[in-house]
Amino acid sequence: MKQQDIKEKRPFRLVKYFTFTSLVVMFAATIIISAINTHWVRSILQQKSEEYAHLLVENLNHQVFLQFIIPVVLKYGQIKLREEAQYKRMDRVVKTTLHSFNVETVNIYDMNNIISYSFDKTRIGTKNAGGSGYENAVKSESTSRLVQKGSSLELFFGVPRQTKIVTFAPLRAEKPLSSISGPVLGVVEIVQDVSKDYQKIFRLQVMVTVTCCIVMGTLFIVLIFVVKQGENIIERRNQEQLKLEEKLRRAEHLSAIGEMTAGVSHEIRNPLGIIKSSAELLKKKMAKLDTATTIPDIIVEESVRLNNIIKDFLDFARPMRPDLRPCRIEDIIEKNISFLEPKILEKGIEIEKRFSDDIPGILADSSMLYQAFLNILLNSFQAMEDEGRIIISLFYDDTEVVILFEDQGRGIGEEDLKKIWNPFFTTKEMGTGLGLGIVKNIIESHGGEIELSNRESTGVQVEIILPAEER
Repeated sequence: MKQQDIKEKRPFRLVKYFTFTSLVVMFAATIIISAINTHWVRSILQQKSEEYAHLLVENLNHQVFLQFIIPVVLKYGQIKLREEAQYKRMDRVVKTTLHSFNVETVNIYDMNNIISYSFDKTRIGTKNAGGSGYENAVKSESTSRLVQKGSSLELFFGVPRQTKIVTFAPLRAEKPLSSISGPVLGVVEIVQDVSKDYQKIFRLQVMVTVTCCIVMGTLFIVLIFVVKQGENIIERRNQEQLKLEEKLRRAEHLSAIGEMTAGVSHEIRNPLGIIKSSAELLKKKMAKLDTATTIPDIIVEESVRLNNIIKDFLDFARPMRPDLRPCRIEDIIEKNISFLEPKILEKGIEIEKRFSDDIPGILADSSMLYQAFLNILLNSFQAMEDEGRIIISLFYDDTEVVILFEDQGRGIGEEDLKKIWNPFFTTKEMGTGLGLGIVKNIIESHGGEIELSNRESTGVQVEIILPAEER
């Protein structure tokens, strides 16, 4: 790539890289903010659950003291939950108080850290099960802790299978007409299962993340499309600039060749004509003398060849100004085939025509196109030794007429194919290397394009595209 192309693309690349980087930073920031918000929501949930548990404990403490402790002490003189009647009364008071509240289990400890009451009867009588929460409650301090269960991956990503909040609070005696402030009679443990709430938070986090991914993915796709379009525009502009530069260089080259050829051909053609005439006169005199010699024939033949070379120079160098008139491509090709018919029969070559029925007429210089097509067909004849097939296809594509010439010759080497349009480049022993250059000039003077390539099997394909619309 040229230095100029690199300079043109550099600002666009900087914009592209900056945009991509900004998109990545925005995506990362969105995910981080989402994680922070989720953590904040979880903290609020835990705080509200703890406050909720403390209110439940306070209400339970009030109901237990009024509906269980006082009546039982008055009736039985002491509290013994081992007795079925007292246990049932306690169970009724607790469950009635906590009915419809989100509480998984309740444990009530006595002052010896022994579970005296529990929703789970198998735990009644368990000693030293309260831990630090029990110790703090005995000291009149209410505490709560979060308990989560699940695999290491579930805990890492914040989606535990089970999440509970365990609250320990003192069970106090109440003073009449006052808040709960009496001595500690025991400890209440309340366990709340908040797994569903945490799962809702996780679903919210997933929804936010997925939404961010969709939005960022859409932005990324749009960005890729815009970047691709921008690159294509720059690439097309560079290609157009390269073509213009190539045409300018070629025009300058042709101008120099034209000036040189015009002067040289004028100086050569006059003596060349004299040489040819003299050789023909010499040939007639030698025929009268009945002398067997081929020298005059050689002079005449080489004079004709040299004159053709000069003509090729002039045709290649002079600007092409086609005389545009309505014509039909089919008629021009038929005229080429009729002219080459003797050579076709001589070499045993088959011409296969594949013409579409919807070919429109075009504005063109029929004589110049005839010369171009003739040059292409002659090259195909020379590429094939004997016999073979030349396929001529003609079809209409929207606003263009496409002509394909395909032969079964030797093809062209990849290195030679790159230089095929260079002036004076030829693979023939007797060629000037200007034939294809003349063909290219003719096609481009009609606003068309020409491309030469090797076929997949064998031979060469020449594709010519001419505008179909009238100009």
